[in-house]
Amino acid sequence: QVQLVESGGGLVQAGGSLRLSCSVFGSISSINVMGWYRQAPGKQRELVADIISGGSTNYADSVKGRFTISRNNAKNTVYLQMNSLKPEDTAVYYCNAKGSYSYTAYDRWGRGTQVTVSA
Repeated sequence: QVQLVESGGGLVQAGGSLRLSCSVFGSISSINVMGWYRQAPGKQRELVADIISGGSTNYADSVKGRFTISRNNAKNTVYLQMNSLKPEDTAVYYCNAKGSYSYTAYDRWGRGTQVTVSA
C-alpha cells in the first residue's frame, strides 16, 4: 500500500505559477499510474494529468500547454508544474495512485492542497 502527501498549494495571481509536490510513501514499485485531480466548489473531481509507470503522460484539454506532470523516482515524488494559471484553475488538488499489491488493486488519495488563483 502507499500513502500520499501533497504540498505546494497557495494563492497566486492570474498568469502566475505554482508547483505541487506529491510525496509517496510505501510500496512504490506497486504503483502503475500517478495522477493529479482537482475539485472546484460545486463541481465533480476531474483528472488534471497523469503519468504511467513507463513515463507516458496524459493531460486534460483545459491544462494542455500550461501544466506539466513529472516524477523524481529518487525522491519518490511526483510534481505538477502549473504555469499561466487562470482563476478557473482554483480548486483543491489531489494526488492519486493506482496500482496493485498482493494481487489486489488499490486506488489511493492524498488529502489535497488548495490552489487559489485571483483575477
